Amino acid sequence: MRNHEPRASSSCAACKLLKRRCTPSCIFAPYFRSDEPKKFAKVHKVFGASNVSKILNEVPEEQRDETVNSLAYEAEARLRDPVYGCIGAIALLQRRMVELQVDLAIARARLARYSASSPPILNDHGSMIPTLAELPACGGFADCFSQISSDTMNDLSQFPYIF
Repeated sequence: MRNHEPRASSSCAACKLLKRRCTPSCIFAPYFRSDEPKKFAKVHKVFGASNVSKILNEVPEEQRDETVNSLAYEAEARLRDPVYGCIGAIALLQRRMVELQVDLAIARARLARYSASSPPILNDHGSMIPTLAELPACGGFADCFSQISSDTMNDLSQFPYIF
């Protein structure tokens, strides 16, 4: 938690927006500082001060900071996209991920086709450069895409995403 030390005489952002006197026991003061007025304004516009107060009272004190950050993020997303909010951003990223997986599968298929049809390449010393199939697997993040074959790259039903 932040700012649990005694405050100066300035009100928190919530009390300023609501035009009320900020008391030392104000539930909003530790999370909506006076130098962040837009943060509370967005949260208030989407959720309402009463609902935010109820949420903060129900959440354990050690989780309130994360709760306020989550409310602020959701409020920002909801103001940008009133219909879908955060889910719209998630769906967009999932759609983009599927597009990139398909692009990667196409590139791998083309690379495999090229390496299978090209004659062996010699290096400067006269020895043959290994083909892609002869190279050891690199492991790691890229291997999660190796299950995509050229036969299934047009079948997008195997990818979980939201439209």
